[in-house]
Amino acid sequence: MDDTEFSNKVSACENALRRFMYYKLPSKADGDDIFQETLLTAYLRRDTLKNPDGFKAWLLRIAANKCNDFYRKHAKQSEIPTDDAVLENALSQTRYGLTIAETVQESLDYLDCKDSQLLRLVYIERLPQAKIAKLLDIPIGTVKSRLHTAKKRFKSIYPYPPSTTRQKLEGENNMKKFPNKLPEYKIIKSEEAPFPIKWEETMGWFIVPRLGEKITWAMYDWPEKTRSEEYELEVIGRASVHGIEGVEIVAREHGGGQHEGTPDNRNITRTFVAQLTDTHCRFLAQSHYDGQVKRLYTFLDGDDFLDNWGFGEDNCGNEVNLKPKGLIQRDGNIIQTQDVPSLLDVVGRYAVTIGGKTYDCLCVMDVETYDTGVLSEQFIDTHGRTVLWRRFNRDNWNMKTYKQLWSKKLPDNQQLTVNGELYVHWYDCITDYVL
Repeated sequence: MDDTEFSNKVSACENALRRFMYYKLPSKADGDDIFQETLLTAYLRRDTLKNPDGFKAWLLRIAANKCNDFYRKHAKQSEIPTDDAVLENALSQTRYGLTIAETVQESLDYLDCKDSQLLRLVYIERLPQAKIAKLLDIPIGTVKSRLHTAKKRFKSIYPYPPSTTRQKLEGENNMKKFPNKLPEYKIIKSEEAPFPIKWEETMGWFIVPRLGEKITWAMYDWPEKTRSEEYELEVIGRASVHGIEGVEIVAREHGGGQHEGTPDNRNITRTFVAQLTDTHCRFLAQSHYDGQVKRLYTFLDGDDFLDNWGFGEDNCGNEVNLKPKGLIQRDGNIIQTQDVPSLLDVVGRYAVTIGGKTYDCLCVMDVETYDTGVLSEQFIDTHGRTVLWRRFNRDNWNMKTYKQLWSKKLPDNQQLTVNGELYVHWYDCITDYVL
C-alpha cells in the first residue's frame, strides 16, 4: 500500500477512529495522543494488511490494542494487579474520565467500611499500595492481604442488586393503562429562579440507563389529544459496545404508525445500548428489524447512527447536570437563540398540573438538535423525571410527506416563533411517572 492510498483510507475512517479514542480514553488529550500512535503504527505496518477492504477494522484493532496498552501501563504505575479486572471492567471508561458505575457504587456501599475504603483507594483513587499503607498507617503487607479479601467479597456480591434477566423480552405486557385521551394539564410560569437538577434520562426515551429501571410512556396527538402510540422500556442487563460499558434496553412499541405519512410499524421491538456517567447520558448502539433483516448501528457508524441517536459534540450525549446557560431566551411564545451546536437549555421554572397533581419543573428546550426543523419542550421535576414532553414542528417541516404547512394543517395548535421562524405544536408525551 503506497502513501497516497494509506492517506486516503485514513481520511475515510478518521472520524470513526477519533470517536473510538474519545470513548475509550479518560480525556480528549489522551485520545489525541493515542490517535497519533495508532496512525504511526498502522503506517509502519501497512504492508502487513493482506486485504485493503478491511482497512477500517484493521485500524480499529490497532487502536484497541493501543488503548489496552494505555490502561495496562496506568494499572502498573498504580500497582493494580492486571490479572484481576473485575473492578476495572466495572468502571466506565469515557472521554470524561473514569466514573463509578451505579452497580459498582451499590456494591461498594454494601461492603464493610474497611473493604469499601480500600477498594476505592486502589481502584477509584488509583493510589499506589505504598501510599495507601502510609495513609492508613498499616504495613504494606496488610494492605495486600486486606485487598485480596476485599476483592473476593466484592466479586461475591457484584452486581448488587442482581441484574434483571431477559425472561421478559417476549413476555407478558405489564404496561400501565394509559387513558385514551390526554389528561388535562396546565403550565404556569413561575417567577422563582430555576433550580439545579440531575437529569439522567436518555434523550427522547425517558428511561434512565441503569440496572433495574423500567418505564412506559404514551404519545398523544393534538388537537384531538388522542393516544396514538405506547412504549414499554426496560433495562435488561449490562452490555459493551466496542469495549465501552453500558446497559442494554429493550423498547417495545405498541400501535405505531398512527401518524399520517408514517409506515405501519405496530408492535416493534428495538434494543439500545446506553451509558450513564457522572456528567452525560448517551446512546452507544441501536438495533431493530427491517422486515426480516436486523439492522445494527453503533457510535462508530457515522451519520447513520449520529443523525438519529447521537447528541452533543462527538456524541458526548446530553448533560446530566442541568442549569441555565443563557443559550435560549424565552418571552412567552417568542424565543431567541444563540447560533451554537447542540442547542439545549433551561428556559425557566414552571408549575405543571396534570392528573390533579402539580409538579415544580424546569422547562428544557431542545431546538433542532434531535432533528432539523423540530423543537421540543421538556418539563422535568425536582427528581429529574420528565412530567410532560411537547413537540413542535417548523412550519415547513417535512413538506414532501405532509404536503402543507403545519400552520395550515393544525391551525388551532399553539405556535412558537424562534428567531423569526414559526413552529407549530404537534403532539405530547407522558410517562407512567404521572399516572
